This record gives sequence, structure tokens and C-alpha cells, in this order.
Amino acid sequence: MVALFLGAGFSKWAANLPVASELFDFAIQPFGVREERKLEIVRSLKTNWDKTHPAGLAEQFIADALKFSQRDSESVLWYVVRRLSDSFIWKEYHSQRWRRHVLMVDENRRFGIEGVLKARNFLQGLCGLLTEGMITTNYDMLVEYALGTKGFNYGVTNQTLIGRGPYPVSCWNNPVKLTGGMKLAKIHGSISWDGTNYYSDGRRGLTGNALIVPPTREKTLPESLKFTWELANSILRKSAHLMVFGFSFNSYDEPTLSLLRSAAENLESVILVDVEPKIEAARRLWPDVSISVCLPPPEGYHEIYSWKELIS
Repeated sequence: MVALFLGAGFSKWAANLPVASELFDFAIQPFGVREERKLEIVRSLKTNWDKTHPAGLAEQFIADALKFSQRDSESVLWYVVRRLSDSFIWKEYHSQRWRRHVLMVDENRRFGIEGVLKARNFLQGLCGLLTEGMITTNYDMLVEYALGTKGFNYGVTNQTLIGRGPYPVSCWNNPVKLTGGMKLAKIHGSISWDGTNYYSDGRRGLTGNALIVPPTREKTLPESLKFTWELANSILRKSAHLMVFGFSFNSYDEPTLSLLRSAAENLESVILVDVEPKIEAARRLWPDVSISVCLPPPEGYHEIYSWKELIS
């Protein structure tokens, strides 16, 4: 009866993906004139906004951007998901032109990315312990890449994903199915989802047409994520032990805090895995629960990291 909750700090630790305060470093490689134009729009918007909000947070900029013109707001949302996809994009020269691809879930080349290996080693160290499932606020596909389709599901076993299989076979006639038993609830959406379907890659991270809850202070949860939130609620309610990796417990993220507070009534213990654990915030959520702290696995480790001794 153990569950895992992954915040932005997990993806930062494993793959150096940016947390909210680091999103607008513009560390992406634009592909073509269209992306260059979008990037310039976002850069200009952020520069002008910073002049009037010198101590402003990235979350507030995004919230304000959603009220801009359609072109500007769409450009900002495109940038957010594009920034979180950049590490998993690769190019090939085909038919006298460069083409871009985003890693497929089962693609072997994913293990050439150090961050995916770190995530896999960490999650494998929890094998046999995570009896209830995982919940994450992250949009990226780090967990999917680490576990593969035989290692997880989005709440429905044998669910079919839209899209082709991993390159180079890329077979459309052999549907990609999630056969793993580990439930994964992505409560803020994913770069591999849209409002209707789940996909076998993160291409919506290129187009910006992804189902995500923007990292703003005033979060509005779309109806299309209702099942995912019910899944997360079920995972927490069945859990006696919860490991929380890299979650900041920000007071403005009330929907997530409310989920953790109300659904964790059967908790006996919580482990905070963080370099700067928010102990007091956790105690406010769970005043009657035993809370312990440990550091993330050390940098450069490659062995499976065991957590069994921490969960009793």
C-alpha cells in the first residue's frame, strides 16, 4: 500500500528539466522560421512583462499571458510544452531534408539519455513497493520513457495509444498498448495527450497542442482530466505510505494540496525526497502522519537505489 508522488523536482533531478522559475531561459533549439518567430514573440512578451514586474514569478507571467491576444497566449503555451520536450527531440536527414522526431515510448534510443536512465534506476529501486501507483504534476514523459509500455498504464490496462510504434519500425498496423500494471495519474496533463486522445509520443510538445494545466497560480482543471484526478484520488485513498519526490507544496496550488489533504486519510507515513524538503508544509497537510526526510539518490549513480528500509 505504497504510492509515489512526483513533482517538478523529480524531473529536475533526473533530466535537468526546468522547474517553473527556470522555464523562461529560452534554452531550446528552434526548428525553422515558424518556431523562430514564436520564440521571438515569447521572448519579447517576457522582456516587456519583466519591466513592469521586476520581481514577478513565471507562474504569474503565464497567467497574464493567457489573457493576451490569441496569438500571444498560444505562443506562450507552445513555448512551455516545447521547452519540456526539447531534451527528447532528435533529427534525421531524410529525403533531402531534415525531419524532427519526438521519442516514442518504447524507443531504444531513450536510454541514451542520462535522465531517462536515472529515472529508470530510481523507479526500479521501488519495484515491488509501489502497490498502488504513481501521481505526478509533471507534463513530461520521463516516467513513460523510463518504464516503457510494459511498465505502466494511465488507469486502464491494455489501453491503446494513438500513433505508430517506435522508430525505425514505426508500424501503424501493430497498435501500441499499455500492458503494465503500474497506474500513472498525470493530474496536470501531458505533452503526449490532447483533449481527446493519448499518444505514443510527445509530438504535441512540438505543436503546442497538448492537454496541460498551465503552471499558474489560478489553476482551472479541464473536464477532460476528471478521470485522471479520480484515479489519483483512488491511489491516495488506498495508500498507507506515500513517497513525495520534489514537490514544492506551494500554497497557491490549492487543487493539488486539497487532493493530497482529503484523499490521504489512511496515511501512516510520508517520506519527503528533496534537497530542500518542505517539512512544515507537509505537516500542515498531514498533522497526524509520521513524516521523514531523505536526500535524492546521489549524482552519477547507476545502481538500483533501494528504499525498502525507509518504508516500514
